[in-house]
Amino acid sequence: MKPFNVGVTIVEPGSARTDFRYGGVKVAKNLIPEYEHAHGFLTMIDVSKGLAPGDPAAMASRIIESVDQEPAPKHIALGSQALRQILEDLSGRLAGYCSQIELAASTDVKEL
Repeated sequence: MKPFNVGVTIVEPGSARTDFRYGGVKVAKNLIPEYEHAHGFLTMIDVSKGLAPGDPAAMASRIIESVDQEPAPKHIALGSQALRQILEDLSGRLAGYCSQIELAASTDVKEL
């Protein structure tokens, strides 16, 4: 989009206190045991397990504010939970790349 002078931002929101999460979700009464590994979302929508930390109004405000930033930020993490997870994931990816330094160099052309 850069050639058209259009900025693009990837918004990476964490969990937020919305009706979608705490009321709008409908769960089947008879969950299939074969999908037990995917039932973790039940904890996410269970209010007794704690509420999501994200404020949806504050998140929306930060997104709207980002429109006027020059240059546009490439990424915006919304919520401390989201940022913590992103940093953890990126640290793991960085460690993986750092462990490949010798491998990467071994594929360079050998000068005589």
